Amino acid sequence: MKNIKRVAFITLGCKVNQYETNGMTQKLKENGYEIVNHNEKADIYIINTCTVTNMSDRKSRQMLRKTKEKNPDAKVIAVGCYAQVAKKELEKIEEIDLILGNEEKKDIVKYCEDLSKTNIELTDIMHKKEFGEYGDVTYSDKTRAVIKVQDGCDRFCSYCIIPYARGRVRSRKPENVVSEITKIAKKGIKEVVITGIHIASYGKDFKEKYELIDLLEEINKIDGIERIRLGSIEPLLITEEFIERLSKLDKICDHFHLSLQSGCNETLKRMNRRYTVEEFRKIVKIIRNKYENVNLTTDIIVGFPEETEEEFETTYNFLKEINFYKMHIFKYSQRKGTVAAKMKQIDPKIKEERSKKLIELSDKNEDTYNKKYIGKQVEVLWEEEKKGIIKGHTKNYILVEKKIKDNEKNKENTLENVIIKEEKEHYIIAKN
Repeated sequence: MKNIKRVAFITLGCKVNQYETNGMTQKLKENGYEIVNHNEKADIYIINTCTVTNMSDRKSRQMLRKTKEKNPDAKVIAVGCYAQVAKKELEKIEEIDLILGNEEKKDIVKYCEDLSKTNIELTDIMHKKEFGEYGDVTYSDKTRAVIKVQDGCDRFCSYCIIPYARGRVRSRKPENVVSEITKIAKKGIKEVVITGIHIASYGKDFKEKYELIDLLEEINKIDGIERIRLGSIEPLLITEEFIERLSKLDKICDHFHLSLQSGCNETLKRMNRRYTVEEFRKIVKIIRNKYENVNLTTDIIVGFPEETEEEFETTYNFLKEINFYKMHIFKYSQRKGTVAAKMKQIDPKIKEERSKKLIELSDKNEDTYNKKYIGKQVEVLWEEEKKGIIKGHTKNYILVEKKIKDNEKNKENTLENVIIKEEKEHYIIAKN
């Protein structure tokens, strides 16, 4: 081991990146490295980059350039999605000492041990066929653990670069997922979030038929885990059979994030999404028939290339009809290397106007939904206590706050039934 000991991480992007940072952190700790906050002076700074939009690319570059200001003698390593698809671009940034792709992440110790090698040939991710294991990544928050069960995507939506950054679908062996969650449960963690790049495709690459619902049924049996939360899911995953089996699992959280992107068939077709609004409507009906208080959230892209005013109004009306609890609104960002980047682009002012209109609708939906809980009892998993206020989430992912008394300290990572007193913007307040 060389004298380089202190390592700091900066993680951009999705929960999969968070999981992989946790995996790298654990491997380095096991090999004698000290992990410090990214604002502290370190010997190695590892920036786990994101490339989902041009803005993500820009943020990744900014972080990579600024990081060395904290310690000019430190080594800066770029890893992850942006590093995977834009190695030549990053090689022009003099502050970067080493560039690693997504497959190289799991061997981070090897690269930190010998930093004399500065030009690593990245794995051809498009030909990678096996899931890259980090082992049991039991490092997590106090109350919730993110579990990566799948990598890659075969959908190739016209706006998305991620299949080129992550490769084809690769699923994690069920026994490895169960092993990790079992260890997490023994540490007292009560909630797990099942995530991946496209978790609806879980098991697609296995020789024997084994799907996401089969895995969830196994996870549901693990003692100590109280809640199983699903990450973003492809709408077409939801069928009558899937929901019938899912509804029998008592630990599944009744919050589903269905990535819609548009409420207009013409726009969905240009996006290369593989469903129609009619199919999506049926999917929502299937879910609501089984889950009475279900919380549905979604992602929407506004100002997608060639989106007309009529198409936007069609989307707006469809979103009003579906009545999502919350919508994450993204103004379309032209992404070099994608099909959509070559289409006719929308004026930024129009994008801004459409975005504001959808955000207003989302805020209204959220407030209306939250008000329904006033006077009702909900179960909360308390997560964080600060300045006499404790915060947590209901099973269907409503944020709850409560003032606590001195005799109520140390409630983090406990479940409690509370009565809701009032509704505030984006959260609800429980009675003392």
